[in-house]
Amino acid sequence: MITQNWLTREDDMSGVTRITLSFPPVNALTADNLALLTNLMADLEADSAVRAVVLASALPVFSAGLNLKDAVDFDLQAQTAVVDGMDQAFGALFSFPKPLIAAVSGAAIAGGLFPVLCADYRIATAKAKFGLAEVKVGVAMPFCPMEIARAALSPNDLRRLMQRGAAISADKALGSGLIDELVEPSELLSHAHSVAAEYAQLPPQTYAEIKMQVRAEAIERIEKNRAHRQATPALPWFSPETRPAMRKLIR
Repeated sequence: MITQNWLTREDDMSGVTRITLSFPPVNALTADNLALLTNLMADLEADSAVRAVVLASALPVFSAGLNLKDAVDFDLQAQTAVVDGMDQAFGALFSFPKPLIAAVSGAAIAGGLFPVLCADYRIATAKAKFGLAEVKVGVAMPFCPMEIARAALSPNDLRRLMQRGAAISADKALGSGLIDELVEPSELLSHAHSVAAEYAQLPPQTYAEIKMQVRAEAIERIEKNRAHRQATPALPWFSPETRPAMRKLIR
């Protein structure tokens, strides 16, 4: 077991690695946390002993996205850092060539939903909730998460989640195909490991090639946009509506 800040890595002899998120109280996404996740995904990709990965949370919440109490005071530098962090971390998860299994118990909201959307197979408990709350926060979706959402969600789910900003239950998520299975809380991690072990038996190079065939167009657009952003001056993520919307939610 290796723990680095909010991430714990556990490897087993079957080639399955479990990554557990733990940044109390809600696994908030920060620029530093996102950078650590990006680096860990690169390590897992390079490690030939890793054949499949389970992503889980040690907390009652999977991830609630940004901590709004911190984000409301973000200046341009902080806004740029967290958008860049999401671009790198979510991009690394989405382009990860090995099987990625999400084990979700609790809420996966806003930025916290994207590790789930990047997964190849998604397992949840009845207490899980899924949502994209950016419209309530007063921010437009950055480019990389938007491309992932388009690739991972049906047009109707995209419309409902993004334009209403309300979370949906695990039952509704199962019915729409956002998640693949519902299991009892006591079975979540063991079942996720079993599914990952099945994926780990697949030919790895073929799996990576097929996964890239499925996701190549979105990955190409994400990489082109990243290069463009790196070559141009940073623009604010927040609009004049953002801070008032955040303060309303914080109350």
